[in-house]
Amino acid sequence: MEVPGNSPLSRPGVFHRLLFIKETAGIIMLVVICLIFYILSPVFISLDNLRVILHIRPELGIVSIGVTLLMISGEFDLSVGSVFALAPVLNGFFLATGWNPVLAFVVPFAAAVLVGLLNGIVTTKLRIPSFITTLGTMMILRGVVLIVSNGWPFPWSDKARIYQTIFAGDLGFITSSVFWFLGLVIVFWIVLERTRFGNWMYAVGGSTRAARALGIIPDRVKIINFMIVAVLAALAGMAQYLRLESAQPDSGTSLELDTIAASVIGGTALAGGAGSVIGSVIGSVLIRIMDNGLVLAGAPSYWFRVFVGLLLVIAVAFHRLVERTIDKVR
Repeated sequence: MEVPGNSPLSRPGVFHRLLFIKETAGIIMLVVICLIFYILSPVFISLDNLRVILHIRPELGIVSIGVTLLMISGEFDLSVGSVFALAPVLNGFFLATGWNPVLAFVVPFAAAVLVGLLNGIVTTKLRIPSFITTLGTMMILRGVVLIVSNGWPFPWSDKARIYQTIFAGDLGFITSSVFWFLGLVIVFWIVLERTRFGNWMYAVGGSTRAARALGIIPDRVKIINFMIVAVLAALAGMAQYLRLESAQPDSGTSLELDTIAASVIGGTALAGGAGSVIGSVIGSVLIRIMDNGLVLAGAPSYWFRVFVGLLLVIAVAFHRLVERTIDKVR
């Protein structure tokens, strides 16, 4: 007996409808991991511990947003960790040499824009894989950071206080960087899900040839995303610098791997064409919770990478399972 298309029997259940939400897998993993750490250490859900997580999470989350946008359009950026370190080191250097505080703050962001532009042009115009392009940029910029700083952190300058409160001020339970993070999440969610440029990102990541046939210019989309991720990396680096009151030349080490992991855990496809801003937020939260939860559980710090790797593999397997289930429902 045929079931009419509008019959209740033909409608997908609540479980099946949830599968069509891109962030479902990430949310499920987040809930499970939080429960595990709560069982291992009830202090995990205390207000003091939540305050710790909120103080350190925005920096990874801000960079993860940009990395997600770039991965959706089909490219990678391994230089984000170096840009993350470059911006505060340049700021510290400029302030130490007597620059105007406003100019010392603006120039590092201009440098980040140039780095993103360079990455984008080399990748798209010279047809060099972004993995290679940004690997080279990562090494070059890390070398520049060490040359400028001589391998030592710059001393804190009171001139930086004029923008410390705005970008990383301690508001008690949270820092002002949390509001910047939330604002960026909202802005880029709207861009990705509600604008033509967002549709272009998905189209370019899905098929460059098909995107060109639709009148989209893939190179332009990718170059813009390279610049966005570089600026967000610089902003996150400045937020950490202002929070810690120290420009560390080794900051941002392994950040490129953490942000890619956060994006993939949140459902971003390595091949491009799929992903979401909310998913990257969930992924960055999972990584920070993993780090924090292992410390509270008394595990040695070097176990963190092991568990992030496991989480990454489980997340990809989970997303594959969800995709197969969706195909069957359809």
